[in-house]
Amino acid sequence: MRVLGIDPGLTRCGVGVVEGVPGRPCTLIAYHVVRTDPDDELPLRLLHLDRSLTALVAEHRPDGVAVERVFSQHNVRTVMGTAQASGVAVLAGARAGIPVQTYTPSEVKAAVTGSGQADKAQMTAMVTRLLRLSEPPRPADAADALALAICHVWRGGTRSRLAAAADRARRGGGR
Repeated sequence: MRVLGIDPGLTRCGVGVVEGVPGRPCTLIAYHVVRTDPDDELPLRLLHLDRSLTALVAEHRPDGVAVERVFSQHNVRTVMGTAQASGVAVLAGARAGIPVQTYTPSEVKAAVTGSGQADKAQMTAMVTRLLRLSEPPRPADAADALALAICHVWRGGTRSRLAAAADRARRGGGR
């Protein structure tokens, strides 16, 4: 399964692409950071983000897209920009007909490090180790996007199977 992970941000949006199957090490395909100029008007920044993410989805042709779920932050302006970038990220996958899943930061941390309380340094170290990289991906937005992609490879399939089983049970069907 090829997964494109997106760590949404209006100024820096991390994108990471991995391939793998649950229970096995993932393979790095690519990572990018899409940047927008903070001095540009919001519509232009969102348009640049949309075009860039759409191009990356077309280039890498993922089977799934994993986006970090926006959570409450103290700075309302920052959370608004992140939420807008997140919407653009979800749209990029949905527009291409690719399943999109969102994950909280603690879900990603738990999947990648074993602890939902891991810090940035621990996350980056584990991403580097899990992908067998000689150096950590930089900037941190790229490492976060790769962590999202790894999380989806390892947990996304399970989520999909559980949702399908629950749906069958609701309909009264067996396997």
